[in-house]
Amino acid sequence: MPSATAPIWVTGSLTIDPSEIEESFVRATGPGGQHVNKTSSAVQLRFDVRNSPSLPDDVRWRLEKLAGSRLTNDGVLVLIAQSQRSQKRNREEALERLVELVRDAAHRPTPRVKTRVSKAAKRRRVDDKKRHGTIKALRRGGPQD
Repeated sequence: MPSATAPIWVTGSLTIDPSEIEESFVRATGPGGQHVNKTSSAVQLRFDVRNSPSLPDDVRWRLEKLAGSRLTNDGVLVLIAQSQRSQKRNREEALERLVELVRDAAHRPTPRVKTRVSKAAKRRRVDDKKRHGTIKALRRGGPQD
């Protein structure tokens, strides 16, 4: 877990300032027995995607698309981690998920290159269709007397 002042490295050139991340702790469901009823071990991590100075515009746009329903109307990404019993491990899990999402958004998709079907491929397709049509015509047979 990084210290409070060290930047969080996402890629070789992209970092997130930890002060942009807000954590709150709530009661978790799931494993923990009676202990889960007494402690707030679940972590609710909030990261303001729209107003983050750490993110370039293209990464911000892709992150908003990737976040889906985890993004509020105000552009805040909310991640909840509660699968672990300890608060510390839930914090680490939530931070890992945030870094993974930003890393995925930082990856530029390769643009699609338009291609054309070759004349030979078109010819083969038409020949196959003709051959198939001939086979079906032979199945029909001649007129019945």
